[in-house]
Amino acid sequence: MTEDFLGVHSTQTLATTLERADAGRSYTATRTASGQLGALGLSERARAIARAILADVDGDRDRLSRVIRASLEEGTFGGWTLWPLGLAASWSAIEADTDAAFDTGMEHLRSLTPRMSSEFSIRPLLLHNLDRGLWHLREWTNDPNWHVRRLASEGSRPLLPWGERLPALVRDPAPTLPILDALYADPEESVRRSVANHLNDHSRGHADVVVSTVRGWQAAGGTDVERTVRHALRTLVKRGNVDALDVLGFSPAEVDVTPVMLSADIVPVGGDVRFSASVRNVDDRPAKLVIDYVLTFPGARGDERSKVFKIAQRQLEAGERTTIEAGHSFRAITTRKYYPGRYAVALQVNGVQHGRTEFTMEEN
Repeated sequence: MTEDFLGVHSTQTLATTLERADAGRSYTATRTASGQLGALGLSERARAIARAILADVDGDRDRLSRVIRASLEEGTFGGWTLWPLGLAASWSAIEADTDAAFDTGMEHLRSLTPRMSSEFSIRPLLLHNLDRGLWHLREWTNDPNWHVRRLASEGSRPLLPWGERLPALVRDPAPTLPILDALYADPEESVRRSVANHLNDHSRGHADVVVSTVRGWQAAGGTDVERTVRHALRTLVKRGNVDALDVLGFSPAEVDVTPVMLSADIVPVGGDVRFSASVRNVDDRPAKLVIDYVLTFPGARGDERSKVFKIAQRQLEAGERTTIEAGHSFRAITTRKYYPGRYAVALQVNGVQHGRTEFTMEEN
């Protein structure tokens, strides 16, 4: 997959485009780099190609600016190779270390992002001068192009996947809240989803700020606000945060949960397990429930870890009972590996965990 995104063919095509934009100047370093990407991951490829582009323009920031503008005149120019081109623009601006160069770098990323998101390329600039970068991003929330508005949110996410972390925003979410407030009701779904993902990043360390923010959005209203709020609160809901659950209408519930029944006490590595339990509303009022299950498992170092998985949402009348049936596959996936040892499953109802039933995973 990496080859398809930033491989030999795409990098050679990029070099050809840059040569046309630069009056036939030879982009030898970029062409050479295309053959040296094989052992590199996607981010490393982007950085290697960016360094080659800067070598081909001899570090000349003005030349690079002219080439970027001329390249964008080609209607078909776009795709993943704009990532290293944007990185080259960012690094060049940082090297110049002037406000004018910074502003030019930001404007290049604004121009590139409708062809391929500049969310990764913008990170070095934000790390270099966060205050000035956020000033631009706040201005971009009014841009007529939704790709630019999305970049205002996505580019400043504190924990952007594949992107460099922004430690200042991990510590303090306040600087990006005006951006999110401006975009949470955006007419474009991709922008709203980015806003929700951004706020979800903040939820990992600032639950109170996140809950307060979404309550403000709910009070202001909007056609899609509830969907955006649900997506923004997903991590807090999995963690059983009472305030987040209350925002979504899941108040603390009085329920009786039977012990989890397992399909097997011993599960082979790579196998699966089925389980069931019943939940009864013992209150004298109806209960709106979000029901998850918590899987406890050994980590690579033998430490106990846990993860919450969704099951269902149910509305139970007073005294009503519902049966929950689900299963979990232990097939190896890219993001998780299961090890032999002691495991457990428990139901979590409106954020409250109810008991746990243990089982063992063994090698075949």
